[in-house]
Amino acid sequence: MKRGEVSAGSPGVVRHYYVDEAGDLTLFDAKGRVIVGNEGVSRAFMVGVAHVPDPAHASAALDALRRSLLDDPYFRGVPSMRPGAGKTARAFHAKDDVAEVRREVFRLLPSLGAKVQVVVRRKDALVAQARMMHDRLGRKLSADEVYDSLSSRLLKNLLHKADENRIVFARRGKSDRADALERTIVRAKRNFSRRWGIPSDRPTLIRSAFPHEEAGLQVVDYYLWALQRLYERNEDRYFNLLRDGYRLVMDIDDTRRRAYGEWYSVANPLTLEKRKPLTG
Repeated sequence: MKRGEVSAGSPGVVRHYYVDEAGDLTLFDAKGRVIVGNEGVSRAFMVGVAHVPDPAHASAALDALRRSLLDDPYFRGVPSMRPGAGKTARAFHAKDDVAEVRREVFRLLPSLGAKVQVVVRRKDALVAQARMMHDRLGRKLSADEVYDSLSSRLLKNLLHKADENRIVFARRGKSDRADALERTIVRAKRNFSRRWGIPSDRPTLIRSAFPHEEAGLQVVDYYLWALQRLYERNEDRYFNLLRDGYRLVMDIDDTRRRAYGEWYSVANPLTLEKRKPLTG
């Protein structure tokens, strides 16, 4: 049993979930031309959730690592390590951290016991969806709509596993979108109950935060970054360092074998060879 985690079915079980995204939802330029895969525009979009069994331990461990790295003369003068830069000195963020820092974070992460699930959208499929909505419904596909739908899909099978759920979403833009996130959780619970015929009415606390405020968001960021490198750059060395922590990757637009997509799990491990290459 992991530190801070109570066995399933015990009274007072609380689960802590952290939700973040990787990639972007840019599909078109100002003239309506598809720009998926252009410089600075991703070919996939992902939303991930990490169950962190002991958030206090994760926070202490990441803070201790960051302090030790900041005290290391080797990193003196590195721009992202300067306190005023608002980057590594404040919180780990895989995109901003230099390679040597990332390597130390990757060494630490498996010891935190995070269990991660991710849903992947391929942006060529999102382009087709956006065009269909424009032509048939006369409206745009919004980024928040995609994000909320994927978040609901991720969480619907998780919220019945404890007596209480505490979910922290990484802030998106200037608004914490509290009402929209509340609706996302309500929909996730409703979808679970509809599918399985089991009530999913456990108390659920929801809030949004910045990574420096919640270590769990730094954890899920790294897992998403590693998976994104596998998809976008055909690099699996980072993914392999964290492989045991990925419990489910839902590639819902890879419909080569199943209409609902390809699901990778312990029983069907994700590899570069299995994954359908991205287009765009």
